[in-house]
Amino acid sequence: MVGMITWTEASVLFLLSGIHFYWMAGGKLGVFSAIPSRGSELVFYPSNVGTGIVAGALALAGWFVLELGEAVERTLFPDWLLMYGGWVLAFVFIIRTIGDFRWVGFFKKHKGTLFAQRDTMLYSPLCLLIGGCLIFLTNN
Repeated sequence: MVGMITWTEASVLFLLSGIHFYWMAGGKLGVFSAIPSRGSELVFYPSNVGTGIVAGALALAGWFVLELGEAVERTLFPDWLLMYGGWVLAFVFIIRTIGDFRWVGFFKKHKGTLFAQRDTMLYSPLCLLIGGCLIFLTNN
């Protein structure tokens, strides 16, 4: 079961990384459903550099999960970082699930936009699932 969770979670993180690299390269598909908005006006406009950093961080998190779940040989991360980093990464995803109480997360105030609907139905539950799987993998 640990192996299946490891590969599934890593695949999701790599997929999300690829989507962010697509956006960094100028892709537009899905942008308006991935950024909080006030109707038709985006709350912020992410830079290519910022999007690239998120893409790289997601890819690194995917590799981290593979090493944490012992699906690949441990080459990049030392043992102490796998132990503590798993908790930190789980915390990051669970905090994203809770949100900022304004635009993102289960407790957001602004609702009714395409992003808010997708966040409630997909993004926040996915972050909760990733966080929970990281807790499970860190404890094994």
